[in-house]
Amino acid sequence: MDDAITDRKRALYEEVADTYAEWLPDTSFEAGIDLALIRDLVEQFAAQAPDGRVEVLDAGCGTGRLIPYLRSLGDGVVPTGADLSPAMLAHARAAHPGVEFVAADLAALPFADGRFDGVVAWYSIIHTPPHALPRVFGELRRVLRPGGLLLLAYQAGVGERVRAGAYGHQVELLAFLHHTPYVQAALEAAGLAVELTLDRAPRDSRAQERQPQGFVLARRRD
Repeated sequence: MDDAITDRKRALYEEVADTYAEWLPDTSFEAGIDLALIRDLVEQFAAQAPDGRVEVLDAGCGTGRLIPYLRSLGDGVVPTGADLSPAMLAHARAAHPGVEFVAADLAALPFADGRFDGVVAWYSIIHTPPHALPRVFGELRRVLRPGGLLLLAYQAGVGERVRAGAYGHQVELLAFLHHTPYVQAALEAAGLAVELTLDRAPRDSRAQERQPQGFVLARRRD
């Protein structure tokens, strides 16, 4: 990924980590249909595993706000988190002892090939420019086992979004909108077969969504 963009992203979340953890402690901002997509990913593998064990990577986990929801989906769900920001990971480790969290870029994950049944990249590609998506998708595919599932969530559209004063700090948040047909094509080129795409309208709620929200579920093919 572009070094300048990566450095800017890391610096942003190092600055806002404490406020982010306070403002977004869990998945209460998510719509029910959004969470149902995560549940479906887990349930597909839980039904197949003799012991119900499902290894899920929360790629771009931030403060770990998805971890309680993942754990609620079954005793056999084993979540692992990866994030670029050490400050965000410090919150994740404090809130979720016993869960493995590692510092890593999405384009260079320190995990063995085929380790995970599922990868959830929940709004973590919003800081990835469209031209860099193929590299990220290739890496997410690599850590999936054959037949494993990748679930993406992002703001759908074209162009960039700059938010001044992000999370109450004197910083600018640069985010990239992603055009779902382009996301789908990049996934297919990376060796992932798209099984579901969904763009839903923004909700007029405390989530303060301003763009359509995009979701794609894709399976590693071999």
